Amino acid sequence: MNDNDTKRLSRLTAILTQLQTKRLLTAPELAVRFSVSVRTIYRDIKALEQAGVPVLTEEGKGYRIMEGYKIPPVMFTESQANALILAEQLVLKNKDASFIKDYLEAIDKIKAVLGHKVKDKVNLLAERTRFTQNFNNERNSNNLSDLQFALTNFYVTRIDYTNEASQTSSRLIEPFALLSTQENWLLVAWCRLRNAFRYFRLDRIKKLEMLSEKFNPHKMTLQEFFDKYH
Repeated sequence: MNDNDTKRLSRLTAILTQLQTKRLLTAPELAVRFSVSVRTIYRDIKALEQAGVPVLTEEGKGYRIMEGYKIPPVMFTESQANALILAEQLVLKNKDASFIKDYLEAIDKIKAVLGHKVKDKVNLLAERTRFTQNFNNERNSNNLSDLQFALTNFYVTRIDYTNEASQTSSRLIEPFALLSTQENWLLVAWCRLRNAFRYFRLDRIKKLEMLSEKFNPHKMTLQEFFDKYH
């Protein structure tokens, strides 16, 4: 096997991993990722199809792999998958480029074994999480995992929240995003009491209860939220 064959085999394996990691991929997106032409990607997809991989083409949208094609050797609960996404955000703050590359390749393989429903949720969580190093170890919370779950499943949540004046109020909220500052985790949520988006420090949430009621997802990205409200 010559060097070109080795590179192509490696790329085909990586494309298969990517198809198992994301719901939909376009040829131009794959071409940029692997530094090849779109025509080469077309040939690679055809090679995977000829090898028996059920790659489905959605006209004008891209490629996806048939649900259930690969029986995952490991099953992750949704909470475990969410924890991996948080770990990914932590690793991205590392200044060692080679370490980041190795980790991202590993996390892609882990995501590949997730079912489409969980995959959609962890991708949403990744888009709605921003992280900076937290230096204050005294401020913490036991609610992060529950809030991740409420955020990705769109559950209305009741919290007892204490403000800076030490006044406690009960709020019904719709979790939208999680941010980490140098001091503490912050929750961005639509507050039904104030009828507006509010920031809540996680260490000031004294009680949390996920309700059975679901809310309609807020149709904007985290960046669009920042652009609109800052």
